[in-house]
Amino acid sequence: MDTAELLRRVRRIEIKSRRLSNDIFAGEYHSAFKGKGMSFSEVREYQPGDDVRDIDWNVTARFNRPYVKVYEEERELTVMLLIDVSGSVDFGSRMRTKRELITEIAATLSFSAIENNDKIGVIFFSDHVEKYIPPQKGSRHILYIIRELLSFRPEGKGTDIAAALEFMLKIQRRQCAAFIISDFLDSHDLSDKLRIAGHKYDLGAIEVYDIRMKELPSVGIIELRDAETGHIQYVDTSSRRIRNLHAKAWQDHQQRLHQQFTRAGVRNVAIPTDGDYVRSLMQLFGERQASGR
Repeated sequence: MDTAELLRRVRRIEIKSRRLSNDIFAGEYHSAFKGKGMSFSEVREYQPGDDVRDIDWNVTARFNRPYVKVYEEERELTVMLLIDVSGSVDFGSRMRTKRELITEIAATLSFSAIENNDKIGVIFFSDHVEKYIPPQKGSRHILYIIRELLSFRPEGKGTDIAAALEFMLKIQRRQCAAFIISDFLDSHDLSDKLRIAGHKYDLGAIEVYDIRMKELPSVGIIELRDAETGHIQYVDTSSRRIRNLHAKAWQDHQQRLHQQFTRAGVRNVAIPTDGDYVRSLMQLFGERQASGR
């Protein structure tokens, strides 16, 4: 991809993500991810029911009637995006590849965060941590992240989500909101790492998948290549038995994944590459808001 094409793609994603963030997500995001602390805002006259511990005695003495300090929520938050850049996310059979969907989701979350004056940090991972972008604020920072999402080429092909979580646990000492955005084609058991990270952070999981992972069309013999291992096999999709086995393998994978999320208490959504991620993200935000965390 040449520089001009890269800039055009960055601009398209920026326009779409900003619109979604401004029109749809800003309020949902603000409601779901509230600040953790309180900061002084102003003083006003005491009203029945106010906490006497909030009385400002200096102002009270000056005006000879009681005044209380008013506090407001500190909005600033750090948001970490753990983004899968493994070989399997380059696959897509319909509207877009999984990588393209991941980029749009990450950009929308990022613009929603900066609309609320929050910081965004990113961890790119494959079978190891590929790149770390420390949390910062501002549109220039988001555009840099989008450029990296579009142009970054990983060294590894496989997927190790636990390694990315372990890295975040080391570098992010304070409470933050974190999203794993991945196809979760990871053979490791994630339960322990998800549980530890979910206890320390406000953690959510966003699974992206292609419909062909879920079901195969009946189109005869096709060549399938594993993007992470390079393994090639030929499959007769006209066989109902083969199609059923494929569907069963996907269902088993989803069930194992859901069990790991449930045991760890991690909220999650699954979004197909040809689906509407707006509805799914709002569902994720709504669950977060309803849980009170």
